[in-house]
Amino acid sequence: MSSCFHSAVLGSSIVYPNAVVWSEENLVAVACGTTIIILNPANPGARGVITVPSWQPFPLGAIDDGGADLLNGCLLRYHLARDNRPCVRSMSWSPVGLANNAGCLLAVCTSAGGVKLYRFPFCEFSTEWIEVSDISNLLYNYFKNTNFGDFQIIPAGNSDVIPWRGNADHECASDPPVYGLIKDRKRRRHDAANVAARDPESLREESLWQIVPYSVDELITQERMSVDSNLPLITAEQYASRNEMLMSLTVAWSPLLGTSGNGVDIPRYSSKCCSILAVGGKCGRISFWRILAPECYSIDNSRYSGEVSLVGLLKAHDTWITAMSWAFYGSNVSNAKFILATGSSDGRVKIWLVNGEELLKSSEVIHDSFLLLKEVMTVDSATVSILALTVPSQSPSKLLLAIGKGSGSFELWTLDMTTNKFEKVGCYNAHDSIVTGLAWALDGRCLYSCSQDNTMKCWIFVGNSLCEVSIPLNSPGLKSSSDVPCAFNSCFGLAISPGNLAIAAARRFDADLLDPMYQGRTHRAAAEFLWIGGQQLDVSSITCSEKTNVAFPEFPEKELIWWEMNIIWSLNQYENTSRLLNIWDVVAALLAFKQSAPEHVEHILLKWLTSSLGSQSVISPKLLEAFEYLPKLSSRQLHLINIICRRVMLKADDVSGKQHKLEGLNGSDPWVNLWLELLLRSENEILERLVGFNFSAILNLLSDSSMDFYRVGCWTPEGLPQMEQWVSQNGKNLKAHSKFLAEEVGKVDKRRLQKMFGYEVDERCTFCSSVVPFESTEYAICSGVNNEDGVNQTHKLERCAVTMQILSTKPSWYCMCCQRRTRKLAPSILFTMPGYPSDFKSFLESSAYKGNSTPCCSFCGVLLQRLQPEYSLSPSPV
Repeated sequence: MSSCFHSAVLGSSIVYPNAVVWSEENLVAVACGTTIIILNPANPGARGVITVPSWQPFPLGAIDDGGADLLNGCLLRYHLARDNRPCVRSMSWSPVGLANNAGCLLAVCTSAGGVKLYRFPFCEFSTEWIEVSDISNLLYNYFKNTNFGDFQIIPAGNSDVIPWRGNADHECASDPPVYGLIKDRKRRRHDAANVAARDPESLREESLWQIVPYSVDELITQERMSVDSNLPLITAEQYASRNEMLMSLTVAWSPLLGTSGNGVDIPRYSSKCCSILAVGGKCGRISFWRILAPECYSIDNSRYSGEVSLVGLLKAHDTWITAMSWAFYGSNVSNAKFILATGSSDGRVKIWLVNGEELLKSSEVIHDSFLLLKEVMTVDSATVSILALTVPSQSPSKLLLAIGKGSGSFELWTLDMTTNKFEKVGCYNAHDSIVTGLAWALDGRCLYSCSQDNTMKCWIFVGNSLCEVSIPLNSPGLKSSSDVPCAFNSCFGLAISPGNLAIAAARRFDADLLDPMYQGRTHRAAAEFLWIGGQQLDVSSITCSEKTNVAFPEFPEKELIWWEMNIIWSLNQYENTSRLLNIWDVVAALLAFKQSAPEHVEHILLKWLTSSLGSQSVISPKLLEAFEYLPKLSSRQLHLINIICRRVMLKADDVSGKQHKLEGLNGSDPWVNLWLELLLRSENEILERLVGFNFSAILNLLSDSSMDFYRVGCWTPEGLPQMEQWVSQNGKNLKAHSKFLAEEVGKVDKRRLQKMFGYEVDERCTFCSSVVPFESTEYAICSGVNNEDGVNQTHKLERCAVTMQILSTKPSWYCMCCQRRTRKLAPSILFTMPGYPSDFKSFLESSAYKGNSTPCCSFCGVLLQRLQPEYSLSPSPV
């Protein structure tokens, strides 16, 4: 087993498979019984928690025929008394961009069958996460309004109802209690006959499926009271059926899609995006929920402003739905289609083609946007415990489906999306107990599996079949603390980090192997974090040209080479702007290697820079060749360079990380000075692009005021006076086109600029109202006021990283990498630039994203957030 670099002890036991999930913003959620513990691998001490509340079953109706129907076999499970605190059965992270602060939502399904959505408490500064939507309640309201699909149920009139339930304090909501024993049958039948004689339309309106739950203490009192006259009379079979319709078992989010008018052309992580949440139920039906992102992202609005709506229902199986997984179908974003794989308790797996565009635009519940492509008949009828779908970027027309089963084996299937042809690769008897986790890594080149038998295995492709290989045994940097004993008896899930260099595993302790006095009291489970960056992906030997000359005695040479290849692969994957920039695992691995072999880190980064710049030969140690290539690099490549320079090659932890303080790092080490110079020039290149885009947008708006820049949530140019002053101070280092744009803006009448853009040359201090001169893009010192003793009191103020204007005292967006702040989000077009434009005007007019803003740092590209206290949980992309 690989050496873990971190372990987190959990105080509650793990119950269900797939108990750990890793979000795009670098948060790990672990399901521990009735709670969910949320961890940040970059800050193990801080934790968030979701406490599953007690569950109250939905009011469904009163069972007819006195107590006779209570002996029906379909009600047996509802008589069993269980704990009324349900456990977490399934959970899934949404894509980034659906929460108010542009973060992820966590969908949680409990053993009671309830599904809720939670968000990070960015406003509340608490450990408890905030509920934003109750999906189960919305589903119940939909079924209630449609009479559960049954229009022949006769509601009771005024009748005496004696509610009954077992031990109310130990009831499992997945086995709802039986309600509504009718006391007076004669009176009930008489009232029912009167109701049945009414007009059918009025009968439909009064058929409200509600029944009031009672505690045991209130039983005698409530026997003497009549209840609502709208209670329906239902049979035991109807009661059981309706409970199964509302009983959810598993949840899964679709990939993120943008919506704009009639098209799907908005890029990811904009404020106009959505995702489809699939909720699989006990009755074999899947409900599809469209969750729209907030119209405008905010860090001070605690009320959820997104939109949740039911857009589809699909009868997928005849038995319980136990697993689901999504993937994109094809690469045509304008005609979005998904592949949805669903597994059931009878061992069947079905692959559906989902018309995403119809679900995105639908204003009502639809049933015909799902096409069954294939029904997979597994070797045995064991329950499908988990599914894993992936589409390798090197083979975008090939889909890989791994099916984990309760028997301990898993099957692998492939789909050629050009011909819709399915092929079975093989069945692998991998484990001795139920498969609890499956995860693809490194672009589908390897598959990780784990089981309740406490084993974790890695599989790679050899030809057209899978072959088991060992998981890397060595771990760079510090090992896990010895305070966590290696006394596990089962593994309940695994998840891959965003950069595919680390893996999280949820394990349960063996109580017999723990010290009963100390560990046995507090240790129930643990989350382990392991490095997989050195994972072997090819059984063939490494060629001589791939061998490294760096000596590292702690690592075998072959494993060291795989580390180098996988780190470079991970960095190259992030050059795709459709991926959120979150390279925590890359930075952490490089820093760990830097402790023992800094020359190896330099070798890896120089090799990566060579591939990014397109050089034919390795860059010289002086990095001089990289400087002249910066204008030709894309904004994403510049962001990667900034993060690597700041967080790996420079001691950015010793300073705030801003330019004026980084300049003080100049020392006697010429190598450090070169990396520092590369960082400063790269940031100036990004700033010049931002200023040029602002100037071009202003000129276009002055010539064509009809341009759509002023929609809610869209970007608009601001900070023009400050940018003009920055150009005048740095003119000798700017490109000719930037100077030309500044000159054109300078010719415009200032009164017109003031009317359209609020042009104000003089800024005022927020504390003393004195004039604030422009000296730096990051901070300012006001001119101050004289006190009574004649001392001039000045204030140091911080500037917005996007507009260069003085920041107010209100909460502002914060970058965890460079520690800059901003009150205004940068335009999306800045993050998609392939290089410095030769003509900003034509580039702006040809772009479909000119009016969008993106909640990412303009200098680092990482997701912005609200600064949290040091002891609080917060995402750490670096």
